[in-house]
Amino acid sequence: MEPVKVDAKKTGAGIRAWPCDDRPREKLLKKGAGALSSSELLAILLRSGVQGVSAIDLARKILDRFGTFRNMSHIDISQWKEIKGLGTAKVAQIMAALEIGRRFREDEARPVQEKISSAGQIVNILMPQMRDLKTELFKVVYLDSGNKIIEIDNTAHGTVNHAVPIIREIIHAALQKFAAAIICVHNHPSANVMPSPEDKKFTHELAAAGKIMNVKLLDHIIIGDGNYYSFADEGLL
Repeated sequence: MEPVKVDAKKTGAGIRAWPCDDRPREKLLKKGAGALSSSELLAILLRSGVQGVSAIDLARKILDRFGTFRNMSHIDISQWKEIKGLGTAKVAQIMAALEIGRRFREDEARPVQEKISSAGQIVNILMPQMRDLKTELFKVVYLDSGNKIIEIDNTAHGTVNHAVPIIREIIHAALQKFAAAIICVHNHPSANVMPSPEDKKFTHELAAAGKIMNVKLLDHIIIGDGNYYSFADEGLL
């Protein structure tokens, strides 16, 4: 009678007990990252599981809980801690990898020395990192005299409904960076991109302050989930 073969992947055994070609790290090095499933990629970040649960099994639990990497990018730390086997080190590794992915998309969407001529260009750069935020975040894009990006800064974090950027600080930063123009961008967690009365008042006051200091406000863009509002496109600047 032939001995029964046991599939190590189905017994909860550690990944080291798997055939070499099936181990996520070895598979990645041999076939490339594109050949791996989401759970296998996540398992490489986790490096190890816990007693009776392999890194792959732990990765599958995480994906079952949160669904997608995009969902994970805005999960509160308290929800991560609810998953058995996830310590602060593992959570930090996952969050760092997700942030690298966000920054990669931002770099990819911003060709070197591209001249900014439309709201859509800025939206393509910032939408991936701002569309899922649970609180308002206010960013300022600083541009040189040729409308090329000098820098993109976070200016204010707000509550769920309100961010309070400070006009004087924005203009001061623009002068320090020798910026000729700025574009303001903030998100609405409600996904309703229509400007509030406060948004309109702030935009008017910032444009006026910029005019005095020779820093032109080119646009104020409000980002929702997959859509946006541009003050410039609407003829309000």
